[in-house]
Amino acid sequence: MNLVVQKYGGSSLASAEAIKNIAHKIKLKIDKGANIVSVVSAMGDTTDSLINLAQEITTNPDSRELDLLLSTGELVSSTLLTMAL
Repeated sequence: MNLVVQKYGGSSLASAEAIKNIAHKIKLKIDKGANIVSVVSAMGDTTDSLINLAQEITTNPDSRELDLLLSTGELVSSTLLTMAL
């Protein structure tokens, strides 16, 4: 079987319609027999928004908490893409 690794950045995940389009492309490759690994970033400007929000709370956020906060953006993207599939 063919293994295909795909990376989708924030701008390609910026809307529900964009996520549906990505899901459609993934399904087409699966239908052709490919095994797909999809890596997704947070949607649109989510990462920047989360960083700005954290800096409104504290000027020096702890790296552990900041990492956890930023990971929520990727969690949202991966969950929505899974729903679309």
